[in-house]
Amino acid sequence: MPSSNIAVSHAGSGLVTAEVVRAERISPHFVRVTIGGEDLAQWRNLGFDQWFRLALPVSDSTRFDKLSDKFNIGGYLRYLTLPKATRPVIRNYTVREFRGSSGTSPAELDIDFVVHGSEGIAGPWAGTLPVGAPVALIDQGCGYRPVAGATRVILAGDESALPAVLGILRDLPAESTGTAIIEVPDAEDQQTVVAPRGVDVRWIVRDGQGDGAAPGAAALEELRSVALGEEPVSAFLAGEQQLATGGRRYLVNECGLAKTAVDFTGYWRRH
Repeated sequence: MPSSNIAVSHAGSGLVTAEVVRAERISPHFVRVTIGGEDLAQWRNLGFDQWFRLALPVSDSTRFDKLSDKFNIGGYLRYLTLPKATRPVIRNYTVREFRGSSGTSPAELDIDFVVHGSEGIAGPWAGTLPVGAPVALIDQGCGYRPVAGATRVILAGDESALPAVLGILRDLPAESTGTAIIEVPDAEDQQTVVAPRGVDVRWIVRDGQGDGAAPGAAALEELRSVALGEEPVSAFLAGEQQLATGGRRYLVNECGLAKTAVDFTGYWRRH
């Protein structure tokens, strides 16, 4: 399993059911799926890099009503006992944007999927632009934990961590300073950034790194070029395993940051 020190929490909303109301390919490697439904009125909107377990249908026979309200050990074991013919696939995703209900407009939640052709399960599913498909979510809280007294941030991620990094940037205090590094496969995969003026956002396009460039390697190299200074820092590193763990080793072992100042999670592992 990929390494991580990200905390898990369970909201009182439990299992939230929804359906896809819109889906569009927004760039060469991203599809944005928007979900809605009455259950989303219960959603605990935390902002930042709020993440959740997403249950996806694998056939018309997929059922969500037997899933647990928590995806802890007990919930996972219960999931494994469900018949494979009706059991959904569960993956971890980050909220790209949440819009609460307002007047006649119901609540909606955007999810950005990285799509690499037929690779994986969730990406190809999103690539079909599955409007009308049912899904279910279990809110798991935020992974980013600001260090008390620190206004400087160091953020780094690849395309799988783009929603998390952009969500953190969006919700940081206005006085925040620091550096955010986001690596994407193609220049057209860059997205609009909302961030404090004092945070330097650096986009790295892997397409310009040469054939066979390892995902996350360029972001890790860029991280090594960031001058930390003496002030307290809150760091968040996510994406491919080597970027997350390699970045943590660099910040802790070579730069002297406390382990508690670095939140990190390997979303996936390159084979």
